[in-house]
Amino acid sequence: MIRFVFLTSLLFFLSGCSFQSPPNEWQYKSSNAFESYTKSFLQDNKLLAKNDLVRAQEHARMSADLTMLARVYLGKCALNHAVGVKDSCQEYLELRSIVEDKSLRSYYELLQNEMTKESIAHLPKRYQNFAHALRSKEYNKAFEALLSMEPISSQLIAASLLSEHLTLEQKEKILTLSSFYGYKKASLFWLEQIKATTQDTKMIEQIEKKITILKKGI
Repeated sequence: MIRFVFLTSLLFFLSGCSFQSPPNEWQYKSSNAFESYTKSFLQDNKLLAKNDLVRAQEHARMSADLTMLARVYLGKCALNHAVGVKDSCQEYLELRSIVEDKSLRSYYELLQNEMTKESIAHLPKRYQNFAHALRSKEYNKAFEALLSMEPISSQLIAASLLSEHLTLEQKEKILTLSSFYGYKKASLFWLEQIKATTQDTKMIEQIEKKITILKKGI
């Protein structure tokens, strides 16, 4: 009986201390939902992507600190860039005046190719070498820098910012990367980029066939 009471008290104590949800659980849930959105979006799974984005935004709106919501908006804009969708990041811009976050401001400047040396220092470290090379117009160096980035979504975002300056071989390398992860939406973008670059009529014909097949069911 004493042993039972002891175990019951211990379990009660543990449930009260060790297994409580963190007070900022909304932040974790928003981050996890946006991570799911990233994969669904790049895979071109429209229904899942829409639901994931709604969840990410709803959780982010549970706090008066709108930094997380601004991060979601800017991340959405960056992913649009990754697949060639024009996006001025207007949702983020509407929050910028009330969200004091230098890293988000710097990331926005990266997406707009309006970086300064000072702003690059506030970027996530994985982007800094790439940003310095892009700003200096050292495009091959920028390409090598993006290949070492993690996660893959960061590579695709960076590659899209560099797309006008990539060689055919480099574009094919990004296509191979997006295809490996099953990111159909990104693969379609890079197929179009390769098609616009090559003069090989046979390659263009093959690319058009691939695009037609991938777009079935969209």
